[in-house]
Amino acid sequence: MAHDLTTPRDGIPRVLATPASFREAASALSAGQGPLAIDTERASGFRYDDRAFLVQVRRRGVGTFLLDPEGHRTEFTAALAPVLNGRDWILHAASSDLPSLAWLGLYPGSLFDTELAGRLAGLDHVNLAAMTELLLDVRLAKGHGAEDWSQRPLPENWLAYAALDVELLLELGDTMAEILDHQGKLDWASEEFEHVRTTHADITGPAEATWRSVRGVSSLTRPEQLAVARELWMIRESMAVEEDRAVSRILPNKVLVEIARVLPRTTRDLARVKGFRRGDARFWGEVIQRALDSDPRTWPARERPPRGLPSRQTWASDYPESWERFSTARTLLDDLSADLAIPAENILKPATLRSVAWGATVAREIRTPLDLPDVLRGHQARNWQIELTAPVLTDTLF
Repeated sequence: MAHDLTTPRDGIPRVLATPASFREAASALSAGQGPLAIDTERASGFRYDDRAFLVQVRRRGVGTFLLDPEGHRTEFTAALAPVLNGRDWILHAASSDLPSLAWLGLYPGSLFDTELAGRLAGLDHVNLAAMTELLLDVRLAKGHGAEDWSQRPLPENWLAYAALDVELLLELGDTMAEILDHQGKLDWASEEFEHVRTTHADITGPAEATWRSVRGVSSLTRPEQLAVARELWMIRESMAVEEDRAVSRILPNKVLVEIARVLPRTTRDLARVKGFRRGDARFWGEVIQRALDSDPRTWPARERPPRGLPSRQTWASDYPESWERFSTARTLLDDLSADLAIPAENILKPATLRSVAWGATVAREIRTPLDLPDVLRGHQARNWQIELTAPVLTDTLF
């Protein structure tokens, strides 16, 4: 029967937030043994970006360290990078943590992702709490992951939660490696982990944001709508950067796009937009009017995306033979997924399957089965995925 673990077994570590304490932590960690269990706590729902406000590191022989880099990020990197970089890391859901760690100049030499390992092993639930309870017979304290981790001081129960995120990661990594090895999937997992690592290896800072990247903006068609969307975004971005505040707390994307769609002409009309905070109507109304009063020659034009695959309905109705082959391939990959107990999307991305099926049966961009491996690699499929899926695609698409 699983037992509850509400605080770290060695107590809650103190938060280290000074250059001197970073150097002390680095010295201690360098004396530890084996891989490093690492996690971060961020505040993207509250702050402008997704930077780490707490970094948790655990290593055998030296225990857990809670590190607060805010205010001394350069010194943090100078102290910790020589010790952490190039070593073996264990993370859970690594893709969510690696960007903020990369912004701090921290990069693993090799990676083991326990969440991804759980998916490849066929576990039904791959969140950290579910996996530790199933495999290690331990129930972790309830989560605080969505809290505002930028606030100071941090409550004791939050710190306990943060420390517990790495308390059992080393043991969980060992257990998952054994399971994957027993299932004959460890080499596959290693390819997946390396793909995740290299995908994040060149990150040095947040990706540049643009107003056209806002979800929903592409659905706007008229120049005046786009002009308003651009102006709203620029003002919101300026405010968010200056105040270090999440854009969703200033003007959520859905609201921004809806305002640009309906083009409210009065503060009363603006206040009726779903999700809009009425107290801000005058301010944003002036922004809208400024955009509409600007020279129409400066209004942006709609960018039409490059022609891609047809909709499912069009594909099925206009290219029935191609659709049937694609559907057969999808069914066979679903069967393979069930046989291997690996989610189908981890065997081959659905977008890759659609692209390859269309390219082989309609566009004729893939002329023979011999072209398949290179095409799949172009879609970032790993060798193990190609070995499993190429025979199925060959039998169904050619």
